[in-house]
Amino acid sequence: MNKLELLLDQHLVGSLLSKKLDLALSVHGINLTEFILMYHLGLVPEVGLNRISLAHKVALTASGVTRVLQPMEKTGLIVKTVHPRDARQSFVVLSASGQELLSNAITTVKHTVDSIFALFNQEEIKTLQLLLNKLKV
Repeated sequence: MNKLELLLDQHLVGSLLSKKLDLALSVHGINLTEFILMYHLGLVPEVGLNRISLAHKVALTASGVTRVLQPMEKTGLIVKTVHPRDARQSFVVLSASGQELLSNAITTVKHTVDSIFALFNQEEIKTLQLLLNKLKV
């Protein structure tokens, strides 16, 4: 296998994992991208994050994040707040219903991830994580 085939296989595996997680999360009415955004917002519940910070978490542009956040705001999962010193900047926080949905979705994701990684022993998981971390740029 050459490096190009490895890259294509990695892309395929990533897409298959995303589809599997999207399907699992559909019972909560969200997709994987929305879950990842909510997860990161859940890590800083009182403070929230701006669009640029969120964009870095999901490898989207700031405008791409805005497109994902707009329906989430309309359905009440998130709340936008204006920066106290710079009205041009806004922060996004999870609403109470967003926090509840995230809590339930985390359980679903953990079960799905457990079934995916049941194929590997702990040493293989550790090696896989080390190798994937080397690819992050």
